[in-house]
Amino acid sequence: MIYGSIKHDYNGRKIKKRKAKGEVYGKYTTPSFKPLTAATSPSYADFRMAENDRYRSVDVKVSDGICSKSDKKLYTGTLVKGISTLHKSNAVPIIDEQEAKDHASMRR
Repeated sequence: MIYGSIKHDYNGRKIKKRKAKGEVYGKYTTPSFKPLTAATSPSYADFRMAENDRYRSVDVKVSDGICSKSDKKLYTGTLVKGISTLHKSNAVPIIDEQEAKDHASMRR
């Protein structure tokens, strides 16, 4: 197995970096700021919304019940007899009496 580095040759000498061939780009400089005016752009009105345009909000009434409190959810079935705590705060549904006895006899 050969141990080594990409930056060094097999004798341990540092390899000189090679410059990229072809067109080399310099550091990007941002162009100077030119404000948008009516003289430079014939469609200046397209870039700016009319100040007189107003859009109405949605009409919401309190009687619609959008933000009202929802009804409490209750279990109305007959399968689950109760809820047992098996370990710490792990709630487990109890289906029959034998399962309730098993949960009660487990060590804590």
